[in-house]
Amino acid sequence: MSLDLNGVKVPDSSLAKAITEMVRDNATPLLFHHSSRVYYWGALTGARKGLKFDAELLYAGAMFHDMGLMPRYCSQCERFEVDGADCAAQFLRSHGIAESDIDTVWTAIALHTTPGIPQHMKPEIALVTAGVEMDVLGIAYEQFPDAQRDAVVAAHPRGGQFKQDILQAFYDGIKAKPETTFGNVKADVLEMKDPSFVRGNFCEVILNSDWAS
Repeated sequence: MSLDLNGVKVPDSSLAKAITEMVRDNATPLLFHHSSRVYYWGALTGARKGLKFDAELLYAGAMFHDMGLMPRYCSQCERFEVDGADCAAQFLRSHGIAESDIDTVWTAIALHTTPGIPQHMKPEIALVTAGVEMDVLGIAYEQFPDAQRDAVVAAHPRGGQFKQDILQAFYDGIKAKPETTFGNVKADVLEMKDPSFVRGNFCEVILNSDWAS
């Protein structure tokens, strides 16, 4: 469904169309619509704040940010954020995108679950995280007018139990490699979903290291 919110829209380019097709065909409907909303929340945030950003790069970051949850792109030992970033980089490289732009998208995806850092970086990096935080956590919810929220959700529905479904999707994508959640918010998901999960403890790592003192 095409959506134009006062000029905020998915870029009408061959790259954006290829990104849409790739993610729609390889992600679940839940993640496709979530990622699409992330783009709109990020782009609307950028427009509201008067930021200059590359809409194609923001779209790539938003659409690929959760691809690392999908079995096809999930590695055995990397964080899912890195898997998604690598998937995006490979795709963009195959379309002849400049390495500097690929680095921006890679960083945006890799850092999207690391609060407090992305907002100090390039707009595309900051806005991917802003979009994720709006869609998953409801951060800055009140800064989006009802008409904007309604339009985005009409185009890309959340469904009746998105909160529960996205938590399940997170769990399904990371449960096989719990060690990758050390120091990361996804450890909260494992703690909720898996009673046997034991968090890694930063202090214990220090105290049990090979150093004598």
